[in-house]
Amino acid sequence: MKAFISVDLEGMPHIVVPAHLNLKGKLYDEARNIATEVTLAVADELHKNGFNDIVVADSHGPMINLKVDDLPEYVEIVRGFPRPLSMVSEAKDCNVALFLGYHAKFGTEKSTFDHTYSGRSINKVEVNGLAASEFLLNAYVLGEFSIPVILVAGEAQLLKEDVEPHAPWVETVTLKQSLSRLSARSASLTKIEKELREAVRKAIAKHKRGVAKPLLVESPVKMEITFLASHFADVAELLPTIKRINGLKVEYTSHNMIDAYKTLELLVLAATGTSAILEHLR
Repeated sequence: MKAFISVDLEGMPHIVVPAHLNLKGKLYDEARNIATEVTLAVADELHKNGFNDIVVADSHGPMINLKVDDLPEYVEIVRGFPRPLSMVSEAKDCNVALFLGYHAKFGTEKSTFDHTYSGRSINKVEVNGLAASEFLLNAYVLGEFSIPVILVAGEAQLLKEDVEPHAPWVETVTLKQSLSRLSARSASLTKIEKELREAVRKAIAKHKRGVAKPLLVESPVKMEITFLASHFADVAELLPTIKRINGLKVEYTSHNMIDAYKTLELLVLAATGTSAILEHLR
């Protein structure tokens, strides 16, 4: 059996300020330690319960956050960005998926670091008319590989608003209860590890009973992207497959979710490049 773990940072416990989230941040090393400890605990419990191979996708920012010094031999790690399918890269041959450190979509009230895929450029991503979080985007891609998400651990609002309504079979673990965008309450890592291990066991049991399902989206897939600034939409519109809706919003249609996701990746990269050019011109 082979498991896939996608690891984000904003939904991890105790991580509450921007200094936790970037390579030059004063608290970045603390965040790395927390994320690595959480990930290795989940990987260890998976291994104890029959998963001999585990692929971990380091999926925040530049995607080089997790510490790799003491990885067990049964774990392989995917690092670096850009890469094919971003947060779910190299999941294709896995039997199940788990998401750790996930957060709510942009605009969610009292939710730490709420954003959708790119906090610097995107306001909203809609899939067939449904406002999607990173959980939904990634789960839909995995669904096309027939991979069910069996566990999501992260920020409470994400679990309440997105995971439970759309994938009620998924085991969930609350890693933080947000008090505002930059504050949250979290349990000790000792307690969280116990909860994660128990949730992994329950999730595996559900999978064995056939309860867990791949999350599927109807095709063709209509994607609507609302940007934070009009110059991002200006650049996106250069793609002949993109239709401009208004100053901030574009849309496109793809044959499947995998292609739709790849186009989203490209639009985010284009927006990042545009921001870099503008900064250079200041």
